[in-house]
Amino acid sequence: MKKIILLLFVCVLVLNLKAQEKADTSKPEGYKFIIVKQVKMTSVKSQYRSGTCWSFGGMSFIESEMLRLGKDSVDLSEMFNVYHVYSDRAIKNVRMHGKFNFGGGAEISDPIDVIAKYGMVPESAYSGINYGEENHVHGEMDEVLKDYIAGVIKNKNKKLTPVWHKGFVGILDSYLGKIPETFAYKGKEYTPKTFAKNVVGINPDDYVYITSFTHHPFYKPFIFDVPDNWAYKEFYNLPLDEMEQVIDNAIDKGYSVGWSADVSEKGFSFRDGLAIVPEKDIANMSDSERSKWEKLSKKEKEAKLYKFDKPGEEKVITQKMRQEAFDNYQTTDDHVMHITGIAKDQNGGKYYYVKNSWGTSYNDYDGFFYASKSYIRYKTTSIAIHKDALPKDIAKKLGIK
Repeated sequence: MKKIILLLFVCVLVLNLKAQEKADTSKPEGYKFIIVKQVKMTSVKSQYRSGTCWSFGGMSFIESEMLRLGKDSVDLSEMFNVYHVYSDRAIKNVRMHGKFNFGGGAEISDPIDVIAKYGMVPESAYSGINYGEENHVHGEMDEVLKDYIAGVIKNKNKKLTPVWHKGFVGILDSYLGKIPETFAYKGKEYTPKTFAKNVVGINPDDYVYITSFTHHPFYKPFIFDVPDNWAYKEFYNLPLDEMEQVIDNAIDKGYSVGWSADVSEKGFSFRDGLAIVPEKDIANMSDSERSKWEKLSKKEKEAKLYKFDKPGEEKVITQKMRQEAFDNYQTTDDHVMHITGIAKDQNGGKYYYVKNSWGTSYNDYDGFFYASKSYIRYKTTSIAIHKDALPKDIAKKLGIK
């Protein structure tokens, strides 16, 4: 009897396994990626509840540059940048009578400018969390700073006091902590300037910033006209194909790329680890397809247009398409990230391996995601690279030596 029961159990188990195998064949294939080129990088960090992606993306980029140069892996302080950028931006905002963007955002260029002007410190010397939290939470601080500056600009005294900026710095000191004048790192004492020179060891003048839009001449620098460019930094303007060529050449030669982009597209899903531009849209539907479409709920419409179950056709992005999206506010300067590699899906489709600053717990790729070639071409607002990563012919066109 026991043998019969055991035999029946085995039969049931085999049948169940067969049924599961059959069911599995009906499941979506999913995306399967192979990284074909990857540069050196440090670990993923989290900006948490702060609007400081520009500093996290910038520090990730600089940390990779240090590794490329053969230096030790160092966790650099993102909040050191935030302190100085907020302080400098406050002065400019007051000088502009408040007719200026005083939000939490900034550009990929700002951390490199901070290194040039103020130096740098490691995270161990300055975490920038002085308000009883374990992670970066800037809601209250941002509102307090904004209201303080608004009060200064109202100018109730009919003349600015000479101490208004000291008051602003006092708020930064309270929330982020005072910037250390000296600190110890691996048994040696440094200032922010000497740490930048002797440990970080990059030359800020070696980095260039590139974008691609037709409302300015190609191959010329211009003050990038987006709200977060509070410092009025100049960016070089390249045709779209050549901007893509710069990114590819950089990764191929072992250089990473600081990447600013729009992430408000429904084709961007950090949870799924993907950023894509599906080819299918309402404009391309036949009459019968459109009739069925109109009967769907909003949720059903989005699910049909933006599937992340397997690779599919994507839009072919032209210079005109990206310009129209920028001019119509469909592409905005949302988020700064870090391109660290190139990958392919199972169909040979090209993707870029992107390091984000939203921690490692929110997707299956440990804080990274894959952005398709179409997404990069469509939604990139700007990039930062070392000048030696430029193809020689493009560097010549830009007049960069």
